[in-house]
Amino acid sequence: MFGRNSKVNLELNREVEKLIKTGGKEQLLPIVQAGEPVLRQQTAAYEGQLSRKTLDKLIETMRVTMIEAPGVGLAATQIGLGLALAVVEDHVIINPSYEPIGTETRSFYEGCLSFDGYQAVRKRWLDITARWQDEDGKQHEEHLHGWPARIFQHETDHLSGE
Repeated sequence: MFGRNSKVNLELNREVEKLIKTGGKEQLLPIVQAGEPVLRQQTAAYEGQLSRKTLDKLIETMRVTMIEAPGVGLAATQIGLGLALAVVEDHVIINPSYEPIGTETRSFYEGCLSFDGYQAVRKRWLDITARWQDEDGKQHEEHLHGWPARIFQHETDHLSGE
């Protein structure tokens, strides 16, 4: 669980608070576009570096930004933050990972909020075992198939610098 054995990084917490404020009353953060180095960097694992209040505000601001973009997922790197955190539809995924189940893949068009107006065909695993933590630090593991698996892979890949 985050918070019990974690130590808030006060400098990072202040930086994230400033980032959140850039969204204004509308809570709309600028989305980093292709070519920015943060999109190609491996993120740091989230281990409670933010206060709970700041984490909750960050998640809400990311959700609003994602919905208004419009999108179905938004990784922290896409708002310039190098932490392993993303919002995916109605979920928060922290420190996510996945592994394929079987060998079946599917190619389909994908868009990306960091490549505004562009879509490309991307091959992804059809079935995966997805693992992540929620905002309370609780571990989750789930078999995902099809569209949910594609979205999870896309956002997790962002956090790996892909």
